[in-house]
Amino acid sequence: VVLRPASGSRQQDAPGAADGLALASDPGGTLNFLAMVENLQGDSGRGYYLEMLIGTPPQALNILVDTGSSNFAVAGVPDPDVTSYFNPELSSTYRSQGVEVTVKYSQGSWTGVLGTDVITMPKGLYGSYTINIATILESENFFLPGVKWHGILGLAYDALAKPSSSVETFFDSLVRQAKIPNIFSLQMCGAGLPVSGSGTNGGSLVLGGIEPSLYTGDIWYTPIKEEWYYQVEILKLEVGGQNLQLDCREYNADKAIVDSGTTLLRLPEKVFSAVVQAIARTSLIQEFSSEFWTGTQLACWDRSEKPWSLFPKLSIYLRDENSSRSFRISILPQVSTFFMGLGSLWQCRAAESCSSGNAVGKGCCAVPGSDWIQVGMLGSSPGRSISPWEEADGAPVSEIEGPFTTADVASNCVSSVSFHEPVLWIASYALMSLCGIILLVLIVLLLIPPRCQHRYTDNDVVNDESSLVRHRWK
Repeated sequence: VVLRPASGSRQQDAPGAADGLALASDPGGTLNFLAMVENLQGDSGRGYYLEMLIGTPPQALNILVDTGSSNFAVAGVPDPDVTSYFNPELSSTYRSQGVEVTVKYSQGSWTGVLGTDVITMPKGLYGSYTINIATILESENFFLPGVKWHGILGLAYDALAKPSSSVETFFDSLVRQAKIPNIFSLQMCGAGLPVSGSGTNGGSLVLGGIEPSLYTGDIWYTPIKEEWYYQVEILKLEVGGQNLQLDCREYNADKAIVDSGTTLLRLPEKVFSAVVQAIARTSLIQEFSSEFWTGTQLACWDRSEKPWSLFPKLSIYLRDENSSRSFRISILPQVSTFFMGLGSLWQCRAAESCSSGNAVGKGCCAVPGSDWIQVGMLGSSPGRSISPWEEADGAPVSEIEGPFTTADVASNCVSSVSFHEPVLWIASYALMSLCGIILLVLIVLLLIPPRCQHRYTDNDVVNDESSLVRHRWK
């Protein structure tokens, strides 16, 4: 994935930049893309992480790369599920801001304290940079057993930063201090590839541009609809070449985002049901039980067989930068259906249901920038070898094709009414303030002495005919 800067910032492009993209680097300067190749470890199930040195003297930590959030945070105290943590008391360059911050994800949350410190990246940009960093003091379901990362690097826009958008994000700090183009590219090599034991498949995070040796073919761009998450516009979905025929707004409810921290392709519940039904109709094995499609029953094959050939591919259409055109990313069954080796057999089960919003996750190579997001698993040119992340067991795991016309879809598939998280927070605080004012007024009224209270006499009678509407007092 590659980020492209806005038209007004192209003067920052590195030597050799073309069409706003830094396609070449200066090995002797800040940008050396070849040094960043294969700087990620991890896999599609446990996340991709980058080694970072934090503080003075440096403390080495593995940091999860996440385009679905905007805070840079590291474990600040011991945790049963992390092997290392950052101790700010041991760093002479750490400066606490004394601000508490809490971040919630679709899975897990943490609470910590904001501060600043210097970081260096052994396989990243040359030099040291001062970055906003949150030390995690408490967490719930955030660090998981078996993961090898100790913090998270949020690469989304500052609108998602906590506790407010005034907290400069990690990548914005790099762009400002290192004077690099507002572009990064992300290659994740685990989709469709088996991982045994503690092994990893890895990938590359290239800051400031793209490394030409990591891809072949054309680069496709789709506009970023909103600059908070990397929100894109999905035009339609096909299963086995058959259009699901849903209103395109269903695919974008409530948002479609590119998220490197998401393991699954997560779909709205209505879309997920339609996809599963379409896969069941087009599968070459019709005797599968309904329990297989709900993920509660396994189907097994001999290891020598290729069971994914029995399932259709899933194609996602995205709008091109020319709005009258689109292109599609096709995810092949090796990725869209889970297969695991077990002894001499293959195990298989259908994808799980997730209905909390769209997220194009680790199955495709994609990352956004200030204006456009390039998305695509790019095919090889004739006469050039195929990189490991393009094939699994001799079969491709994804395809990208285009252009296609958008005449059969609406001009806008994203709802004009979108309640971003910051807006919801403002609305909730406003309602809480209003309720507080009303409650305060009621308390004051209750405490004021009843000076004008009517005194009853023996002739005053309140009977069943009286009411607060008709007669306050008889």
